[in-house]
Amino acid sequence: MIISKIGAILNLNPDLPNPDEDIHHLVYDSRRASGSKDELFFALKGKNRDGHQFIPALYDLGVRSFLVSDRFDTSPFPRANFLKVPNPLIALQQIAAVIRSEFNGEVVGITGSNGKTIVKEWLSTIIDHDKKVLKSPKSYNSQLGVPISIWPLSDEFEVAVLEAGISTSGEMEKLEFMIQPHIGIFTNIGEAHAEGFSSFEEKIQEKATLFSNSQVVIYRKSHEKIGRELAKKGIRTIAWEINEPKADLNIQKEKDKISFQFGNRAYHLLLPFSSAFDIENISHAIVCSIVLGMENDTIQHAINKLKPIPMRLELKKGRNNSYLLDDSYNNDLIGLEIALDYLLQQPHKSKKTVVLSDILQSGKNPAELYFKVNQLLEKHQVTRLIGIGEEIVAKKNLFSMEFEGFQSAKAFLLNAPEFAEELILVKGARDFELERVVSYLEERNHDTVLEVNFESILHNLNVYRSYLVKPTKLMVMVKAFAYGVGVEEISHLLQYHQVDYLGVAYLDEAINLRKKGIQTPIMIMNVEWNSFRLLESFDLEPEIYSLPMIHKFLEEASDPPPIHLKIETGMNRLGFTKADIPDLISILRSNQQLKIAGIFTHFSSADMVEEDDYTREQAEIFDEVYEEIVKAIGYRPIKHAVNSAGLVRWLQYHFDMVRLGIGLYGYDSTGLIKDLKPISTLKTVISQVKKVNAGETIGYSRKGKAGITSEIATIAIGYADGYSRAFSNGKAQVLVNGKLAPTIGNVCMDMTMIDVTGLNAQAGDEVIVFGENPTIEDLANWSDTIPYEILTNVSQRVKRVFVSE
Repeated sequence: MIISKIGAILNLNPDLPNPDEDIHHLVYDSRRASGSKDELFFALKGKNRDGHQFIPALYDLGVRSFLVSDRFDTSPFPRANFLKVPNPLIALQQIAAVIRSEFNGEVVGITGSNGKTIVKEWLSTIIDHDKKVLKSPKSYNSQLGVPISIWPLSDEFEVAVLEAGISTSGEMEKLEFMIQPHIGIFTNIGEAHAEGFSSFEEKIQEKATLFSNSQVVIYRKSHEKIGRELAKKGIRTIAWEINEPKADLNIQKEKDKISFQFGNRAYHLLLPFSSAFDIENISHAIVCSIVLGMENDTIQHAINKLKPIPMRLELKKGRNNSYLLDDSYNNDLIGLEIALDYLLQQPHKSKKTVVLSDILQSGKNPAELYFKVNQLLEKHQVTRLIGIGEEIVAKKNLFSMEFEGFQSAKAFLLNAPEFAEELILVKGARDFELERVVSYLEERNHDTVLEVNFESILHNLNVYRSYLVKPTKLMVMVKAFAYGVGVEEISHLLQYHQVDYLGVAYLDEAINLRKKGIQTPIMIMNVEWNSFRLLESFDLEPEIYSLPMIHKFLEEASDPPPIHLKIETGMNRLGFTKADIPDLISILRSNQQLKIAGIFTHFSSADMVEEDDYTREQAEIFDEVYEEIVKAIGYRPIKHAVNSAGLVRWLQYHFDMVRLGIGLYGYDSTGLIKDLKPISTLKTVISQVKKVNAGETIGYSRKGKAGITSEIATIAIGYADGYSRAFSNGKAQVLVNGKLAPTIGNVCMDMTMIDVTGLNAQAGDEVIVFGENPTIEDLANWSDTIPYEILTNVSQRVKRVFVSE
């Protein structure tokens, strides 16, 4: 769409230097801009960032089209197109509404409390065996996600499947304005009052607003409150139910078979799922596909290819020090661009490789499709493409990067090329079974996994950012392998989200981060004195805490890097004492080439109300010493004192920078923050289940004993993985099939036994060691320690998997 048409949609008559600029890509995150002239940047204002502040850098990068607030001064950017509006997000929604109104195909709108994305994915899978489908990528169902989903909509497609999600009243009207669905699916409604709604009834009414102008809405008859609300609105409905003759559509189910009559046609289908949740979701999709006119055999063929849907990208360690980004379930242009955006956020490797299958049902001819794919790959700096499928191999001449082609995943596995020191994205249509490729490329480890959720980390980061007294800088501590989570991955995430400093304990941690592409300033808390000469080579800033240390530093460092002076105020650990300050000042005056980046202290009891007077005393001492040093050197280094607890409780001591540690990882020692999210889940599997008779013993030293005939499972985790022997003999529990199971007997080096009597547990079942239940705090209480120790004890032999929803 050309920029002048976008202006006309918004009823603007702007002076555009390049009115015929053809816009193909919407950009709302400045870090994802490539500098191409076909990008339109929407300057959105969020809680912690205002997009307008990034326009100068984007202009220098080459972006030439912007949609901005009407208060923004555009005069410094004479060669750019500017569309000035009261609210850029509302303008984006208006553009989407016009694109939707010009679409002549069918539109399916999906809402509900749970299952929206799964129903959307499965329905799209079924439909694209018969029609060309556009679907919302991932879970793009918000006020921003919906217009981005609609942007590519054109008459190349026959059906659009779009989901809508809301968190408060008044939002669905805006989504309905854009989506305007002909057919609706209302999946279900959660019973609990959601924050943002005054009542359960209001929540149903608000969600039902999506279907105000729909021709028909599909829902499950047992969700009676949904049915009553739709009836009030006078909307035609199809209420389906399992084995319920009074339903509009009675689905008769027997084992894995369903059959029903719709109009004058009979349908008989085999389902690959057995859980009630999956049956409900697939039934919504089947009923909708029939409304869209699909035949029994076509639906069955599509259902046979359905698989459980991982609703997230997964970053895993791969072969030969590579990283693997697993998005192997589906493949379309929008999803490819999202995955490639995510690729750019990950640890910098010398080579970025994409394993890509044929893109099916795109609505484009192959030459046009793979020309666009090549543009996306170039934009995202991909250096090697491995194509899997007849169509992509046939178009290999369209790709400008190194290319290797295989007709199938099997052919790839038989002749797999070498991978080393690369970042590998695997993206495939489900028919190509690229999960086999992922399995081949994945680093071999045992079945215990620490799963780390990037969205939860960002949520916690933004919670703490909301406490900052502007314009306070933020240092995040990533010492001890980022509190046991994964230092390289977390540091790249924090760099991408523009934290001001990273803090580590030792020099080797900092050097490793520099070698892995981290450019954010790094403070080192405890540098070995004989390593000072390495600091300047890697642009690192040491903590200096004593007079002998600063003398040694000045002797060793020929071109000394900036330093942080630590002041002892009452922790009695490391730091210059008050008595040291005259000598310290003398040294600083005699060595004016020495740059002081920061002066800091550490509060010993910032989380303890009963020690508040002591914290105030520490702050007074620190303030006095800081001013003495400033007076001597003639400038004001960064002043920092508070940790995670102090960040929340002591706003008056934020000074120039705060240091965020354990709070980022989901633990608040003050008890004041209620909305932090656990960022990691430690998972393992059951290796074997045995029947043990009453009186028999379990494990080393016969410490476990069965009081009754019991089912005892052995799980693949032990104290070598960080699961302490303190958890032996029922002192801890793990989650199996939604229920807690106690340990029994002593925890072994590589294994632990648990009592799963009555839990219907089998070998291969997943076991949650900590996460939402039980929590890290639970494990800390059971072993009489602190959450820090539980986190940092997770062995590095445990595989880390980083997920993004």
